[in-house]
Amino acid sequence: MKDGRVNPSHRLEHQGIEGLGHVFYNQLEPALVEAALKRGEGTLGKGGSLLTTTGRHTGRSPKDKFVVRTPSVEDTIWWENNAPMTPEAFDRLYLDMLAHMKGGDYFVQDLYAGAEPEHRLDVRVVTELAWHGLFIRHMLRRPERSELDDFIPEFTIINCPSFKADPERHGCRSETVIALNFDKKLILIANSAYAGENKKSVFTLLNYILPGKGVMPMHCSANHAIGDPDAAAVFFGLSGTGKTTLSADPSRTLIGDDEHGWSERGTFNFEGGCYAKTISLSRDAEPEIYATTEKFATVIENMIFDPETLELDFEDASLTANMRCAYPLDYISNASTTALAGHPKNIIMLTCDAFGVLPPIARLTPAQAMYHFLSGFTSKVAGTERGVTEPEPTFSTCFGAPFMPRRPEVYGKLLQEKIARHGATCWLVNTGWTGGAYGTGSRMPIRATRALLTAALDESLNEVQFRRDPNFGFEVPVSVPGVADVLLDPRQTWADGAAYDAQAQRLVNMFADNFAQYVPHIDAEVKAAAIG
Repeated sequence: MKDGRVNPSHRLEHQGIEGLGHVFYNQLEPALVEAALKRGEGTLGKGGSLLTTTGRHTGRSPKDKFVVRTPSVEDTIWWENNAPMTPEAFDRLYLDMLAHMKGGDYFVQDLYAGAEPEHRLDVRVVTELAWHGLFIRHMLRRPERSELDDFIPEFTIINCPSFKADPERHGCRSETVIALNFDKKLILIANSAYAGENKKSVFTLLNYILPGKGVMPMHCSANHAIGDPDAAAVFFGLSGTGKTTLSADPSRTLIGDDEHGWSERGTFNFEGGCYAKTISLSRDAEPEIYATTEKFATVIENMIFDPETLELDFEDASLTANMRCAYPLDYISNASTTALAGHPKNIIMLTCDAFGVLPPIARLTPAQAMYHFLSGFTSKVAGTERGVTEPEPTFSTCFGAPFMPRRPEVYGKLLQEKIARHGATCWLVNTGWTGGAYGTGSRMPIRATRALLTAALDESLNEVQFRRDPNFGFEVPVSVPGVADVLLDPRQTWADGAAYDAQAQRLVNMFADNFAQYVPHIDAEVKAAAIG
């Protein structure tokens, strides 16, 4: 039995996916919420939100992600970072998954990634869970209903949480697997109900496809000045560094919160929604994001709530610190209607420094920007990946190594060329610890971070006095209106200056050790920036 609007010549059976039960094509939000509730997949929350849990997997499983090793991608995949799977193992996985799916009901969403028409990627997402269909409908971009009549996807994603992989038979690491086959244009996801795997699979696809077109894919949020799309800013950063929070600035227009491209025309969002962390989300500090948690069809993931009042507990991390909400972009009042903007005037690289060493903001030369982009230093925040329970210092190149199929230098060179051509100003912003390392110090005050970013984006920060940081060589403002001077000099926030110096040297050495792998692939100017 089939249901919904779909290209009549491109149903699942035309793709060789046969024998399923009821297939629901391109259902809208009310139907998906209703289906999820009927199937016991969640609870109806305040305002009509959908409260869900993801079971054992409350974050991504990057070690279970594989790329099928075929001749067409052999020389372009960064194999040190992407675990290979043989074509034969993938074929067994695919056939076994299809056999498992027979007789079951599935939900199909025909969507696309990329707001810029020239670089749009049409994707079909087949999900076992109705709420996954709702989630991906929020996260990707939704075609006009009339487009569905002749929609043909370039890639298909099949997500089946109830299927358990066999490592020996399927050439994977565990019963959980995310397998990308660029030749067959298929992605298979098994044994994980964490919805983020769906969206990050699409991001990985774009990270492979777009550089070949001269487009820079970026793990970043983006916004622009109200009424001036040419005054755009992008915010690179891993989960937990503040991409969503800092880009949702009521005084600017939001382009998107996580994944963007930089083309010859300018900046464009890949997505149609936001996936915001809700741990300690405040109605006062982040009213727009907070309000989405009480809007119809917002997907609330892994949050504790009162069973009678349905009030959400934003502090209870007993399921995971990676609690989230997913909602369409238009739930944010100042979101762009086009998701397009000009070339970035400012590039902000966000880091969450658990060492308490880095200043809250620093101005980077283009070469220093490349150094910090390739380094991708931050601290993994509790819950984002399985097994991470407290901030863990890490280097994730390009601020998104798990999603980078190509070598880091490919993305670094693209970004370097675009910065040079368009003259963007680059900044490093630390949203991590001040007054000491994790366990001693405290998180950087969000009000101070916002004040510094506002000054950077309106260019008033360029008028203040700067000092040269003795550890990393970048420029740090000495005094900024509205921000305590002491906060701008991390050493002064520590009770023991000598302890700060030792910690800073430790971090400098970590940077140097990590960056050694890129030295053979970079130019002299970036090498000089690495030396400091």
